[in-house]
Amino acid sequence: MNTPTPSFMRQAVMDLEESRIREVANAGMGRPDVLAFWFGESDEVTPDIVRLAAIDSMQRGETFYSHNLGLPELRQAVSDYMSALHGPVGVDRLAITSGGVNALMLAAQALIDSGDEVVAVTPVWPNLTAQALVMGANLKCVSLRPVNGQWQLDMAALKAAITPTTRMLIVNSPNNPTGWTLSRAEQAEILAHCRSTGTWVLADEVYERLYYETDTANGCAPSFLDVAEPDDRLVVVHSFSKSFLMTGWRLGWLVMPAAMTPHMGKLIEFNTSCASVFTQKAGVVALQNTADITPRVVAHLKTCRDTLVPLLQAVPGVQLAPAKGGMYAFFKIDGHPDAVATAKRLVAEAGLGLAPGEAFAPEAAGWLRWCFASKDVARLAQGVDRLENWLRLNPSAVV
Repeated sequence: MNTPTPSFMRQAVMDLEESRIREVANAGMGRPDVLAFWFGESDEVTPDIVRLAAIDSMQRGETFYSHNLGLPELRQAVSDYMSALHGPVGVDRLAITSGGVNALMLAAQALIDSGDEVVAVTPVWPNLTAQALVMGANLKCVSLRPVNGQWQLDMAALKAAITPTTRMLIVNSPNNPTGWTLSRAEQAEILAHCRSTGTWVLADEVYERLYYETDTANGCAPSFLDVAEPDDRLVVVHSFSKSFLMTGWRLGWLVMPAAMTPHMGKLIEFNTSCASVFTQKAGVVALQNTADITPRVVAHLKTCRDTLVPLLQAVPGVQLAPAKGGMYAFFKIDGHPDAVATAKRLVAEAGLGLAPGEAFAPEAAGWLRWCFASKDVARLAQGVDRLENWLRLNPSAVV
């Protein structure tokens, strides 16, 4: 008789899918001939002034624990930074975290019980939906839909999905991978609906400064903070990773109602205790120099976008539209419906590393994500040449 092997871990964890991005990247990592655009980070190093701040802190021996909620000077710097963009955001509403993904997980741990209903707008970076599943939530996805390559939200469908039984809405805008960005009017409509149902909004706004439209006065994408009250059921997640070129530093922050903050400090204690002091000191300097760092980063990324998108649009069979925000071109190639297989072949046969759409949602099957955050813009053109040459040899995978 065969005895079933007992589960040695929580089933929710065992059921998690491995990252499809990593699945493709693992096939090509370490190969110097591969042009890698699969991960969501720039290949430009953190600015000198930020790195030196961390070095100086370590040289002073600042290698000990800090307050669970973060160094007072960093929380104040974040408060000043956020208040300049969105109106008053007090220190009492802030917690410093060990990266944006840590902030997202803390929010999930704080607000989701097993069996809770969670609605997510997809396609989206898989960590956001996976975290809800880790907590045992019942996940309901509302999909964006592509219209001529531009992904759009069906507001009526989203509001119909959010009911009084919905504990949380997860939304990422500007969106990874599609570049879709909510308007301020849409955010106000969503927030009003969630107030009526008692639903928490978890807003991942880490790409808010990577916004390329001209319809904003404060140099960033619309934020739920622009339309919310301080005590709304709203948690906003931010990170130093993208607009300060600090992906490897693992430093982020949470904005939340003030009543949550002391409890979030307890939760941080039982997760990471605190972010490292020298990393936080680097964050202070990054915020103090944001006027020098971030506009240059955004201007360069816009140049990257405006270089890559027309080149891809000129490739026969490619469907995409320019992203309003973020750092990705998200596109589809006629005749190649399996993006995982296509991405693996592009690595092996063309030396081109892209992320498959299946990593972000089933409805994104067949799409590919290209991170255009490249210090050398010529790499983008070289990558398109490799794609076009490969497509000439492989015009269709459909039999």
